[in-house]
Formats: sequence, C-alpha cells, structure tokens
Amino acid sequence: MKNLSELESSIGLKFKDQHILEVAFIHKSYVNETPGVHEDNERLEFLGDAVLELAVTDYLFRNYPDKPEGELTNWRSALVKGKNLAQVASALQLGDYLKLSNGEEMSGGRTKSYILANTMESLIGAIYMDKGYDTANEFILKFIIVLLEEIIKKGLYIDSKSRVQELAQEKLNITPRYELLKESGPDHDKIFEMGIYFSDELVGKGKGPSKQEAEQAAALKALKQMKWS
Repeated sequence: MKNLSELESSIGLKFKDQHILEVAFIHKSYVNETPGVHEDNERLEFLGDAVLELAVTDYLFRNYPDKPEGELTNWRSALVKGKNLAQVASALQLGDYLKLSNGEEMSGGRTKSYILANTMESLIGAIYMDKGYDTANEFILKFIIVLLEEIIKKGLYIDSKSRVQELAQEKLNITPRYELLKESGPDHDKIFEMGIYFSDELVGKGKGPSKQEAEQAAALKALKQMKWS
C-alpha cells in the first residue's frame, strides 16, 4: 500500500489535516475487522458526491448558456457516473492507497469499479473539508470535467436504454423489455447478465455489477445489432 504523501504530490495538494485524508481511504470492510478503527470513508463519499454534483452543474450552467436542461443533464450524468469516476480513480492509482479487509483485498477490491468510484467521491469530500469548495472545484475541473470534450465528441453521454426505447417505438411500434439471464459471483461482487427483447426476440445481452448497468450494456448491444447507433 502506497504512502499518501505520494498521492498528495501527484494531485498537487498538501492536506492540513492528514487524518481526514487517511479516512478517505478506509473502506468499511477494513473497519469491520480492525480493532480500534471506527471511521470509514462512507460519510466523506456522501459529502463528495454532493460537491461533485454542484461543481459539474455550475460549470455546465455557466459555460453552455445555450444548451437545454435535458442535454446538460445528460452531460452531467456522464461525468459523475461511477464508470467515469472509476477510470479517473484508476488513472490516479487511488486503489493503491486503500485500506481493505483481507477478504476484500483477496477478491480484487483495489480494482473494483464501484469501490474506486466511491473512493474518488470520498477524496473529493476530504479535499472540500480540508481546503474548501474552491480547491475541491479546481480538483474536479482538472481531473473530471476535463473529460467532457471527449464525452461529447464520442457521444458517451447518450443513455442507451432511453435511446433504444425511443427508436424501437418509433420504428417497430414495440417497447423493449429486459430479463435477467444469469447472475454469478459472491454476494459482495455479483455480476449480472441482462437480455433485451423486442417482442420475443433476444436482440442484445449485457453484463455489469448491477442490473441497471447490465441493462445499459444490453441496450447498447441492441443499438449496434439493429444498426441504430
């Protein structure tokens, strides 16, 4: 496990309160099996989520005055979604600083997308608590909002489920339905496989750590299968 001073160097911030930075990387599984440790990063994650949402919303509102609310919402969702946050966290190697239980460590917890995304939010919460909103906002601009141009260019903000439903109704006069095809893995690390059907025809399959993400993946496959993407 890396020393947090390396992280401070990589993000260009020096914390006044080292304890709050340490707490940002304590996973709840570590607390459960470590006597004397009572704090985990979930409260900071809760705070960081709100700070992130405000920073992204404020940036989009100020910089895209001619864009409608619906489009701004889609862009914001793409920026703050777990997959995007996990990719940023991975680039910053946040998993290397985490304190995890032995079981979570053995199951690959340092590279799990949802843990990395949550850790990114807890780090934002810690920055906000230690240095205030302006510094947290600068961090979000530098590492997260900077990805907006690529998201727009590649259409990564498009909600596949909404898009496939809209096109299926328009072109085929049907409403897609989703069914769970398979689930695997232990309770703390489930993988779901969902299928999307047009009437009784299976037109796409998708996998993910939640049924919602698996449905999005299946919808994207359906768009490609129908050559609607």
